[in-house]
Amino acid sequence: MLQPDALKGRVALVTGAGRGIGLATAKLLAAAGAEVWLNARTEGSLAAACAEIGPNAREVYFDVTDPAAVRTGFVSVQKASGRLDILVNNAGILRDAFIEMASVDLMDEIWRTNLRGVLVCSQYGVRLMARSGGGSIVNIASIIGRFGNPGQSVYGASKAGVIGLTYSLAKEVAPKQIRVNAVAPGVIDTDMIAALPEAKRAALINSIGMGRVGTAEDVAKTCLFLASDLSSYVTGQVIGVDGGMVV
Repeated sequence: MLQPDALKGRVALVTGAGRGIGLATAKLLAAAGAEVWLNARTEGSLAAACAEIGPNAREVYFDVTDPAAVRTGFVSVQKASGRLDILVNNAGILRDAFIEMASVDLMDEIWRTNLRGVLVCSQYGVRLMARSGGGSIVNIASIIGRFGNPGQSVYGASKAGVIGLTYSLAKEVAPKQIRVNAVAPGVIDTDMIAALPEAKRAALINSIGMGRVGTAEDVAKTCLFLASDLSSYVTGQVIGVDGGMVV
């Protein structure tokens, strides 16, 4: 069981933390005592979220698709907090397109955000964690990256890349006492599925063993586990959070 203040003294950074899974994860990490840096692209957009979370929350703005901006953001965290113990690579986008209609621009946009952004953030995260003797990186993948879905070849490829990155990076940085794991959510009640027609939403729910869509908090709880010492001997794993959609 995770004790109160279990993460006290640790510093976390959550990308794409303005809403959904990222925001829910930031809240749980802060509640466990961590100093949490929330990230988003738009300057000032996190003020309300940080005020709600309280004194453990701080803001850092950069676009994960801009390597120079990522570097500046991580340097800011290092200068202000002196360390980084937890990195949650959550920032991502979903753009559905059947392969015949998928433009190269769309492919590049998804790849830069969902995969290259995770690589670049992990690069700087590893450098900071190594200075402190270890840490935990949690990558947000997707059930689509494991099992696919029609019309989501580009998105699925990017998330499959995140899974491959997780496996390789876990092996690479284990000697530095840095753990790297991924969470693969199923159907989660976030803005990404809000616009689905009712019939399609119902069909999705019928495909889930537990008979409901997941919540951002369902995913955030798994991220908290992977960030904490409860998973101190867990690395290189992909944990599905899908309510029995795939068993």
